[in-house]
Amino acid sequence: MSEAAPIIFLFDVDNTLLDNDRVQNDLDKHVADVFGAEAAKTYWEIYETLRQKLGYADYLGAIQQFRLGCGDELRAQDLAAFLLEYDFAARLYPGALDAIAHLAQFGTCAVLSDGDVVLQPRKVSVSGIADAVEGRVLIYVHKERMLDDVARRFPAKHYVMIEDKLRVLDGMKRQWRDRLTTVFVRQGHYANDPAALKEYPPAQIALNGIDGLSGLDADSFLSPLLPATAAE
Repeated sequence: MSEAAPIIFLFDVDNTLLDNDRVQNDLDKHVADVFGAEAAKTYWEIYETLRQKLGYADYLGAIQQFRLGCGDELRAQDLAAFLLEYDFAARLYPGALDAIAHLAQFGTCAVLSDGDVVLQPRKVSVSGIADAVEGRVLIYVHKERMLDDVARRFPAKHYVMIEDKLRVLDGMKRQWRDRLTTVFVRQGHYANDPAALKEYPPAQIALNGIDGLSGLDADSFLSPLLPATAAE
């Protein structure tokens, strides 16, 4: 995009458009079925260690490490296949693609997500999200640190970020201030974490589900009455 759009809607993916908690539950059950409950616990310990180290969810990287210590490398390969062949479209929240189509009437829609370079793009593609935003997909390690790159690739007079993590919304609001409207979608375990709800300021718009976007018009995101809620 070479010219600044009037408004761009940026959509997070995991637990915003797609129920990633259910994906994790399905993976947990699969690992437990193949290797046992204790092995599943070990996998998630590896996953969490990697997440803390890398700053994003690396399911395939955790599988690789798990494979080296599980005692059955061939069966461990099935875990990666399980994720790469997973029906992510079946885990879209009700009304997710309709919400994108609705907002596309008012501006340009794009994905702004964190994640690895293999599974996350596949998740966005297989689920139908990539097609819904006409291929406008940005995936970073820490998206809130890459706003200059976002603005370079998708210049706009105003942005709207739709996200399930108040931490991310607050980080973006601190940088873009009145240039950004924050939308908090209360879905998934992060959105319902009492500690996070207490630590970060509220978003400018809060919805109980992604389908709530379909009830909003363009003025809902551009009202001058909306406060700049990022902590000083």
